[in-house]
Amino acid sequence: MSTPDRHHCSGPIDRREFLNWGGMGLGAVALSSLLAAPHARAAGGPIRPVIDPVRPYAPRPPHFQPKARRVLMVFCTGALSHLDTFDYKPELIRRHNTPMPGMDRLVTFQGENGNLIRPLWDFRPRGQCGKMTSELLPRIGALADELCFVHSMRAKSNTHGPAESQMSTGFVLDGFPSMGAWVSYALGSESQNLPAFVAIPDPRGVPQISTRQWASGFLPAAYQGTPFSAGKPIANLNRPASLSAAGDTATRDFVQWLNERQLARHPGDTDLAARIASYELAARMQLAAAEVGDFKGESAATLERYGCNDTNRNKSGFARNCVLARRLLERGVRFVQLFNGAYAMGEGVGNWDGHKTISEQYPGHAAILDQPCAALLLDLKSRGLLADTLVAFVSEFGRMPTFQKGSNGRDHNPKGFTIWLAGAGVKAGHSHGATDEFGYQAVKNTATIYDLHATLLHLLGLNHEHLSFYHNGIERRLTDVHGEVLRGVLA
Repeated sequence: MSTPDRHHCSGPIDRREFLNWGGMGLGAVALSSLLAAPHARAAGGPIRPVIDPVRPYAPRPPHFQPKARRVLMVFCTGALSHLDTFDYKPELIRRHNTPMPGMDRLVTFQGENGNLIRPLWDFRPRGQCGKMTSELLPRIGALADELCFVHSMRAKSNTHGPAESQMSTGFVLDGFPSMGAWVSYALGSESQNLPAFVAIPDPRGVPQISTRQWASGFLPAAYQGTPFSAGKPIANLNRPASLSAAGDTATRDFVQWLNERQLARHPGDTDLAARIASYELAARMQLAAAEVGDFKGESAATLERYGCNDTNRNKSGFARNCVLARRLLERGVRFVQLFNGAYAMGEGVGNWDGHKTISEQYPGHAAILDQPCAALLLDLKSRGLLADTLVAFVSEFGRMPTFQKGSNGRDHNPKGFTIWLAGAGVKAGHSHGATDEFGYQAVKNTATIYDLHATLLHLLGLNHEHLSFYHNGIERRLTDVHGEVLRGVLA
């Protein structure tokens, strides 16, 4: 074979020559990438907050001007049925008790499905916007003019645990930080006497994935959620009966003197300074947490509006948790995650997992949720807090427009469901996206959980593509490598 013209490549080349040229070409590509990398990072690389280890909760600036200063997430565990609450489908009513077209012998999470079943509660228009919502949650429905419904949500899993995990952390696998942890990591707290992130479990127990809902994952442990509720305050806040107030104060003062003396000897020891700061913060929180859980300053009318005196202990307990959520938000807590429903009592008994007897179980759950949740939203608005608080009402996925074969309930459905937003930065009295004519799957302006998280971060002034934490060789994000801000819901 003749030797090719190395400058003009006019003739054939052998394999060795081809590999030699190709290798040099790849090297040039790599070199150009390396030379361009600093500019790429400068233009849009990771943004990690600068954190003072002595003050891990100190407020930090957002990436750009935010619409919201804090977040309240109301999480209905068990998968609240969108078809029986907020997603009105006239065709589902017209086709009641007939097979769903094109879905012969449809098999979902628990097995084969039967016919289409209309909503079990009537819908009617609410507010000036005329939004159709059902009689199952009439008080929340009455606030339709304040709400921004997203009807086109999709989840990645049809199993409660992984789906709960995705809604809270962005991932179906365990081990990732919750959204509240990401927010407190990025922004710190406006309160230096309370945690930046508080989780309030339902009076009936915890969600299916338990404390992983508010875990910090690979983020520093300081940013995990602190769980407590109106019925179960933070443990060990009170001093032992054997220790007098004077003795307690004297002990703290002595320890502080020792700490300051040690720090003066080692002024550059940031780990020591951080430990001292953490103990001082714990002492301040000990007093503040007791105050925030004391409802003596709440008027009787306020407690009555929430339903705190209801004879249903689950309802009154959830109502008091709602009051606690408002008290935390107005004291500067950055992220409050409020749970409705728990798994300790079994499938559908203490949660929204309506597989078998939805018509019997849902009214009891609705009675617990509706009045307190609506009162919380109205209370936030009357106090001026809704103007800079973002409220997100979510569930892990939706439910089927059919009944399960041989039962009187709806199976899991991650292909289309509804959440709603309210407050800072979102359109009020607005509906975004849609499911098909039966409410089975999202077909218009489809929204993923990544998109929801990107939107919530955006309203807090955070760019979801740049907020990151370097872990195990990867720049980790709440939204992984996905997510688009839902511009259609922004005010």
